[in-house]
Amino acid sequence: MRCAFSLLLLFAFVPALRAEERDPAQGIVFCSYNVKNYLGPDQASAERRTKPKPEKEIEALIKVIVEIRPDILGVCEMGSPAAFEDFKSRLEKAGLTFKDSEYVQAEDEDRHLALLSRFPIVHRDSAAKVRFPLNGTQQSVKRGFLDVTVQITPRYELRCVGAHLKSKLPAPEGEALIRRHEAAKLRGHLDAILKETPVANLLCYGDFNDAKNQPMFSEITGVRGTPGHMSDLAARDVHGDRWTHHWPVADEYSRIDYLFASPGLLPEVKPETASVYRSDFWEIASDHRPVFVTIVPVEKRR
Repeated sequence: MRCAFSLLLLFAFVPALRAEERDPAQGIVFCSYNVKNYLGPDQASAERRTKPKPEKEIEALIKVIVEIRPDILGVCEMGSPAAFEDFKSRLEKAGLTFKDSEYVQAEDEDRHLALLSRFPIVHRDSAAKVRFPLNGTQQSVKRGFLDVTVQITPRYELRCVGAHLKSKLPAPEGEALIRRHEAAKLRGHLDAILKETPVANLLCYGDFNDAKNQPMFSEITGVRGTPGHMSDLAARDVHGDRWTHHWPVADEYSRIDYLFASPGLLPEVKPETASVYRSDFWEIASDHRPVFVTIVPVEKRR
């Protein structure tokens, strides 16, 4: 009986149709995934201690994404432009075709934000150079912010803002302090969007490298009940687990990948579909698990 119940949950959490077979008006799937160092051969460097992502990991990664079948896929830790082309090619060969894409060339030489979409991108507002003062010096948001507007239907646009904040690796300035400053810059970016278009269908996503009880989280979500509040779409897997990342150094499982929705978008989100994907081979593909949600692209103002 328990097995049967688990199977029912599994089908509830995984899109039933191939992405290209779904009618957008019935709902589109947005997925955020840290693909763990999708570096290409052109990025191999003994000096920077970088090497290409192993084929075994790539095969598992592509399999995970194909099983989710997203309509829009935002990724962290994408490698060079050549690696991104390889990624797109592998997905297409596996049956996932995306019509448009965005790639942010920020200050991190090796890891980038990127996005793939089945629908056309009609506005590109990504920020590659984002700086902030810290202890008397100018610091940068190493991966910048990805920002695109996707035309889902003739009457519905989705604004997608992606981020990959400072890792947990130690930094002289303090990694948590850097993350908080990066989060403040991201919040400023979101505020500018909502000031211009208060009813924007705005989805903020990515790897935020911190738990929800940390300053980063409240910085990004803002004050509950205010027009600019970004709601946390609390994803879980088929067993109810919410963790999205395994940090081997501490053998720690934590939730650090998030989806945040603006007040304008929230009515169109199907909250029961906010999911962390559970797979038997997730750890081969990446140290993160993907999070995804279904959005019905029909305006439903509260």
